[in-house]
Amino acid sequence: MIKIGILGDIGSGKSFISKQFGLPVFNADKEVQKIYKKDKTCFRKLKKKLPKFINSYPVNKKNLIKAIFSNSKNIKKINEIIHPRVRKKLKYFFSENKKKKAVVLDIPLLLENKINDKSYILIFVDAKKKDIDENLKKRKNYNSNLIKRLKKIQTSLKTKKKVSNFIIKNNFRSEEIKKKVKIIKKEIFNL
Repeated sequence: MIKIGILGDIGSGKSFISKQFGLPVFNADKEVQKIYKKDKTCFRKLKKKLPKFINSYPVNKKNLIKAIFSNSKNIKKINEIIHPRVRKKLKYFFSENKKKKAVVLDIPLLLENKINDKSYILIFVDAKKKDIDENLKKRKNYNSNLIKRLKKIQTSLKTKKKVSNFIIKNNFRSEEIKKKVKIIKKEIFNL
């Protein structure tokens, strides 16, 4: 099975591009949302680590954001609880799709959490800052301060770009993106 990892800045269009491959997609952000909504053990662990902020189930994302702003070390505490669960879900995703030719991984901290290995094909989504900012402002839970904090724990874009096998320039025009994805898919499957 070919594992395609999508890298890029927050708001660069990674999720949209992931869907264009027409392959099974593991979207880590969606999995995290499910964990917050349905995982009572996760809730209990978060409540124990962050009792001032986490006190009702399902976990309210706004309370997590308050915890992060009160102390930047709280991101690490949250990640220590969440990431093992996401890894477990990823493992299950791989076993569910083991007969597929390829899968796409839309995991924001793919490099940072050392999830990938040398066999992964990495695609960097390159977008202009102006376009990214416009895209982020469309999100209903847009918070520029939170995004700045999250960027601090991420590998630099320069490094992500350097380690990638392919680069897709995202101009947020879906027809052009579909053409670029088609070209990359052809190259990947002809390796």
